[in-house]
Amino acid sequence: MPPAQTYAVEYDSVHIAVHAFGNGPRIVMMPSLGRGAADFFDIAQRLATAGYRVLCPEPRGRGGSSGPLTGITLHHYARDIAAVIEHDGGEPTVVAGHAFGNFVARAMGADYPRLVRAVVLLAATHTWPLAQELRDSINRCHQMDLPEDVRLKHLQHVFFAPGNDARVWLDGWDEAVMHAERAATEATPKPEWWTAGNAPVLDVLSLQDPLSPPESVNCYRDQWGADRVTIARIDNAAHALLPEQPAAVADTIIEYMRRLGA
Repeated sequence: MPPAQTYAVEYDSVHIAVHAFGNGPRIVMMPSLGRGAADFFDIAQRLATAGYRVLCPEPRGRGGSSGPLTGITLHHYARDIAAVIEHDGGEPTVVAGHAFGNFVARAMGADYPRLVRAVVLLAATHTWPLAQELRDSINRCHQMDLPEDVRLKHLQHVFFAPGNDARVWLDGWDEAVMHAERAATEATPKPEWWTAGNAPVLDVLSLQDPLSPPESVNCYRDQWGADRVTIARIDNAAHALLPEQPAAVADTIIEYMRRLGA
């Protein structure tokens, strides 16, 4: 499902390619570690059909986006998204991030509260630090020199619920982008971004996600308050979530947008 429009947003030495779908209240979507905007295209089209404008920026180093990849923090990635929103009119926007992308969404909430209507966390990790076996599987999923069957085993272990086809994520990884995003996360003090400022939060949980086991369901609600955090649960999905249950993800976001009055 191709975007209706692709254009560039530029500032300083940064060039961000943006894929746009639909018209209406705006949602900006940020992908997972080392992955690109195409992960959102199915969901973006569903949201556009429901009457929303969805912007899917490519992260630095992917899909026509460029900018420094060293010496940066999550604040730099948040500035990229802020530039995209400002270019598109600047009204308060729902920012949605998948896995690593939710770190950028939270940094947006902290750094640019005037631009953020709410933050949507898609398959956010609830347990820290990660068990070593989970970290190992995440690392091996995108090691392109490993045999395909080995990569599939690790993709299935972390990213896909039993019965869901992990082959759809054999491609789409970028090692340089992944390392830059990890380094930026490590370079950013957690208190500066973790709580997403004071923005309302929708925490969308995958019920088979090993990074967010059942006992952690209320993790962010307990930390940030029930008045801020709405919890939604999606079954038959693990950490990948987006390719596993695109219709359920879209429906969940639409329901939340309507609760916000959008």
